[in-house]
Amino acid sequence: MNLPLRLVFLGSDAIALPLLNWFEAEGRALARVAAVFTQPDRAVGRGQKIQANAIKRWALARGLSVFQPEKLTEIERADLAAVGADVGLVMAYGHILRDDFIGTLRLGMLNLHTSVLPKYRGASPIQSAIASGDVATGVTLMRIVRRLDAGPVVDIETVSIGALDTAAEIEARLGRACVPLLARALPRLAAGTLAFTPQDDAAATYCRKLTKEDGGLDFAASARVLAARINGLFPWPGCAVEIGGQPVKLGLADVADVVGLASGETRAVPGSVLGADAEGLLVQTGEGTLRLRRLQRPGGKMLAAAEFLRGFPMPAGAQLASRPMPALVTTR
Repeated sequence: MNLPLRLVFLGSDAIALPLLNWFEAEGRALARVAAVFTQPDRAVGRGQKIQANAIKRWALARGLSVFQPEKLTEIERADLAAVGADVGLVMAYGHILRDDFIGTLRLGMLNLHTSVLPKYRGASPIQSAIASGDVATGVTLMRIVRRLDAGPVVDIETVSIGALDTAAEIEARLGRACVPLLARALPRLAAGTLAFTPQDDAAATYCRKLTKEDGGLDFAASARVLAARINGLFPWPGCAVEIGGQPVKLGLADVADVVGLASGETRAVPGSVLGADAEGLLVQTGEGTLRLRRLQRPGGKMLAAAEFLRGFPMPAGAQLASRPMPALVTTR
């Protein structure tokens, strides 16, 4: 089949904007977006005003047809067929697709999932990879099947995770990583040479939708585990501690290289504030010292630790209470 392909995009999250912008510019020779399916407008923010998501705004600005069903029925399948597209591309859409819907387009539907499958199937792969201490993650392009993120894989684009990377930075990199992935895959799709490799289901892990309760920290855990969780859960749902009776949100952390105890000196209780260095607030953990680099008071801005502590001093010996840390990943 000749390029460019006619493509329907199904998604609801701004992570896909770099790819959509690429389709409009350099990628026009490979595929052109003919229509968009996205979630209905939702209430957003403190004011709970009904707003269109970033994908809908992108599509409307370019005069594209936009479909926003609450659920996918035969009516939506007919709408999809009427677009006359060759292939569907799904990324963070938010609907489970029915078999008849998936099979509507001649070349089927492909999905972009933000993990190196079969790891982290499910709703929070970016946060789970960082919180698990992984040094790399990626975007997987796969064929959609009815089982959760279990389709055969076309290709993967990997992204490294640094010690000071949060979910916000990694999400942005993964959004950009979709571009070379599709640039490689679309010519093969058009030529009928796209190969699919089955996933190893025995190696699969699963991550669930996150809640505010996931933001607790148990200081009996190691500094490495705690730093990874803080970074992985920023900005949502965010980890927090109570300081002076106020919930303080944590935006960045790492492990501090602190000189060991002198002979006969007793180690501080996990959760004890040890003081501060040039980069952050130092806290004793079950293993090692946690450095809190960015903190935010209720109603305030996220600040570097030095600036935060000027207005909110934390004396050495202050105690941060531990809270449960629910598991984020399972093998079920």
